[in-house]
Amino acid sequence: MQQGGAIYILTNNHNRVLYTGVTNDLVRRIFEHRDGLSPKSFSAKYNVTKLVYFESFHSIEEAISREKQIKGGSRKKKEDLINSINPDWKDLWEEIQNW
Repeated sequence: MQQGGAIYILTNNHNRVLYTGVTNDLVRRIFEHRDGLSPKSFSAKYNVTKLVYFESFHSIEEAISREKQIKGGSRKKKEDLINSINPDWKDLWEEIQNW
């Protein structure tokens, strides 16, 4: 049975650092970033905990393909993507709580 997936973009409080990731459980994964469960990770080192963009997919394979596409793009393309749904770059954590 295939499991769904999601891609997400996180940033820090000053919106200077962008981190793109993929997961099969968006709420759990964002919680892990926010909670600093891996203190030596990139997201912990740069305090990248603010969810500013996400997309969900029917399969994890689709999500992985989309993540590669986003990671291969420029910072400007990532910023344009975020601005298309979240022009104020607000934290979307509350929006995914009841997923």
